[in-house]
Amino acid sequence: MATTTITVLEKPIARIKETCEMMGIAEKFDQALPDLETYLEGEVAAGETSETRLTYNGLVFLKQNFAKR
Repeated sequence: MATTTITVLEKPIARIKETCEMMGIAEKFDQALPDLETYLEGEVAAGETSETRLTYNGLVFLKQNFAKR
């Protein structure tokens, strides 16, 4: 099951990382990656499999996470 989760999360995480790099916040992304992965794994466990939706949800999660710091 872990292999499936990694495959499903691969593209959304890559897209989120690319977005953060374009915004100049790659360092913040690197620091938040473990929390982001945990969050997205929860989304997948809840039944979300759309790469687009996972990407969007991940970006929203990071925005909220960065606002707390």
